[in-house]
Amino acid sequence: GAAADRQDLGRRTMSVRYYDWIAHYGRRSPGKIALVDLASGRRISYGEFNRRVSLLAGHLRDALKVGRGDRVAVLALNTTDTMEVQFACFRLGAVFLPLNNRLTVPELQFIVSDAGPKVMIHDDDLAGTALTVARLCNVVSALEFGPGGSYEAGIAAAKLLDRFENVTLDDISTIMYTSGTTGLPKGAIITHGMTFWNCVNLGGPAYISPASVLLTVLPLFHTGGLNCYTNPVLHAGGTVLIMRAFDPAEALRLISDPAFGINVFFGVPSIYQFMAQHPAFAGADFSRLVIGGVGGAPMPVPLLKVWEARGVALQQGYGMTETSPAVMVLDKEDAARKAGSSGKPVLHTEVRIVRPDGSDADVGELGELWVKGPNVTPGYWNRPDANQSSFTDGWLHTGDATRIDEDGFYYIVDRWKDMYISGGENVYPAEVESVLHQLSAVAEAAIIGIPSEQWGEVGMAIVAIKPGHTLTPAEIHAHCAANLAKFKCPRLVEFVDALPRNATGKIHKPTLRKQFGVAKPTDASAAAS
Repeated sequence: GAAADRQDLGRRTMSVRYYDWIAHYGRRSPGKIALVDLASGRRISYGEFNRRVSLLAGHLRDALKVGRGDRVAVLALNTTDTMEVQFACFRLGAVFLPLNNRLTVPELQFIVSDAGPKVMIHDDDLAGTALTVARLCNVVSALEFGPGGSYEAGIAAAKLLDRFENVTLDDISTIMYTSGTTGLPKGAIITHGMTFWNCVNLGGPAYISPASVLLTVLPLFHTGGLNCYTNPVLHAGGTVLIMRAFDPAEALRLISDPAFGINVFFGVPSIYQFMAQHPAFAGADFSRLVIGGVGGAPMPVPLLKVWEARGVALQQGYGMTETSPAVMVLDKEDAARKAGSSGKPVLHTEVRIVRPDGSDADVGELGELWVKGPNVTPGYWNRPDANQSSFTDGWLHTGDATRIDEDGFYYIVDRWKDMYISGGENVYPAEVESVLHQLSAVAEAAIIGIPSEQWGEVGMAIVAIKPGHTLTPAEIHAHCAANLAKFKCPRLVEFVDALPRNATGKIHKPTLRKQFGVAKPTDASAAAS
């Protein structure tokens, strides 16, 4: 009751009751369109959305025995059904587990084994992969999206959920896996509070309101697809159009068509590059766009200028899966004069730029970005080692080298770690290197990111072969393609007699980057390590 809620609020500020946005708008504006599934043409009102979420939650609870804390996995291309699963999990106190649909069976097998979901929900396109992984990981139940599938049959046969689980903003809502620097993915714990604070933190800078009409093109397994700005727009009572898979021509057509009224868009730099390179770009109508957000990787300034010339001041930002994701946003009024900056911190977030000794860096000085606030993950699923190494007094170490200018604008300059970003996706070399070392002919191998006009960065494999063995680039490419998602596979292969190492015997990547012409700003300092 209200009295109990007030008592809970008094005990602990963050332990406030989680309230369901879809139920709210299902009552307040039931006839308004919440979701449009562009592939199928389905248009779902808030009233219908609320009803379907309730029926799905009832089916998960009563038929599949999903309860508080149980994980529910989704492996699918973009569909409005994924959003129904998310909110059904929220009502049950269950944990939503979106899976990267670009991963291979071995990659997914590790993640699903680690998370231990009770249910695997999938679409027809990925049924083979999903069911193989479910069988390997002993997932007890599966549901298939689509007309005639078990997902719709379950909803049709279910009873409306009679009560919501009493969860707080501190409870886990989602586990989102990111590639690990040790070669194994880590499950970032996302709480209800993190998702809520991201809605608040992005709502103002992105001008999100009930009038917002968002075109979602990023994958919904990714924090960019879910939270930039799908969840914030639904939190505001706006409308979200979901594209099954990004198509630059179709995106330009939809944005230009006044019948759709799209006024909010978000993409990684490669999305904007593909759209700008398409012949339809010159004649596209962007006049209704209130905001075009960009993140996931540094945005090339020349590409910003191309969009600026079409009257679109792209709003840059910075975030991580672990920060829900918004940390910083550049107001669109500053887009031109501060091109290349990630802006300033969002409202409910603290940041520091820290020297290696833990002290705060001066203006203009490079340091590691640390983040603290209610939008930051409490830790990683089943990874006490990562939790210990990733935090200092509640501050999350981002691993990103950053500086601040005299006006208080932040610039992400580089990564302290070796991770690189390809097409908006994080790639950790250790994970790729472990796959390369499965080849018996490989003596040692290293992966570095090299610049790419199309993808921002792509991987280069530098490989030393064992004496008496042979290995070709084609064999390396084939092995990687069988074991890694496409964006992780190195595009280039170089053979060397031996890899350079530092005094402690570690492979010295600054030397490799220098040797292959991709030196980074932090390499000079790293050379001394």
